[in-house]
Amino acid sequence: MMKSAIKFATLALFSMAVIASPPSVPAYAAGGGGDPSSANPPPDTRSAPKSTSKSKKKPPKQSSVDDDAFRKGYRAAHATIYERNDFAGAIEQLKALGRDDNADVANLIGYSYRKLGDYRLSQVWYERALKANPNHVLTWQYYGLWQVEQGNRDQASYHLTRIAAICGTACEEYQSLAAALEKPPGTGLVY
Repeated sequence: MMKSAIKFATLALFSMAVIASPPSVPAYAAGGGGDPSSANPPPDTRSAPKSTSKSKKKPPKQSSVDDDAFRKGYRAAHATIYERNDFAGAIEQLKALGRDDNADVANLIGYSYRKLGDYRLSQVWYERALKANPNHVLTWQYYGLWQVEQGNRDQASYHLTRIAAICGTACEEYQSLAAALEKPPGTGLVY
């Protein structure tokens, strides 16, 4: 009975999100192990009209050496988290990259703080990741699991609808959060 109610509520929230969503725009779903330099979407130009003036300066291009160094540093931090479970060490590595505004970086910092039990800082970093990329599906998943751990099941359900809108109900991130929501509250499971 409870599973049916959760599924119905999820379907209803998903339906409302689809109906209320803006016209179709490409979604960029970035996993935790991919190339973070290509995971973020291009800047959203819908909110401001394009200027025909040439007065805007283009941001300086980064050299491929910087990009390679960033990718190597990101991969090393990723391994520190997922292979060695050294969350404090990973936070230092990720912050040293100097790319706090990158959704992949901010998400992994948030994840690491959550694993260390610092839910306040974890929330700050998850929100920073979503500000950088509102369609960062892995952040919606991890932040949804954060919500489950905090007992905020309604918020976690909202995160589930966001994931469904980005990558559908068959993607791994949706399945993981949906499974966490199906478990009874207070089971003490750690994600």
